[in-house]
Amino acid sequence: MKTEIVTTLKRHATKLLEELHQEKEPILITEHGKPSAYLVDVDHFEQIQQKLKLLEGLARGEKAVLDDRVVSHDEAAKRMSRWLD
Repeated sequence: MKTEIVTTLKRHATKLLEELHQEKEPILITEHGKPSAYLVDVDHFEQIQQKLKLLEGLARGEKAVLDDRVVSHDEAAKRMSRWLD
């Protein structure tokens, strides 16, 4: 992963964006030697968002199982039929 200082971003934003689109690798932006932000390609960002939604759904499902908030397949089908009919 490439690292750039914030001054480079300010002075060469167009060049950095061009590199970002070509290489598809995030760029770490630092301020005063410390990480400040990541510059990521739009497609990469959207993929990350989709993965997060999936992981959040899985976590909710695991919590439901742990909390014993589950129903049988037949009961689930019966409940869903109300919306699908």
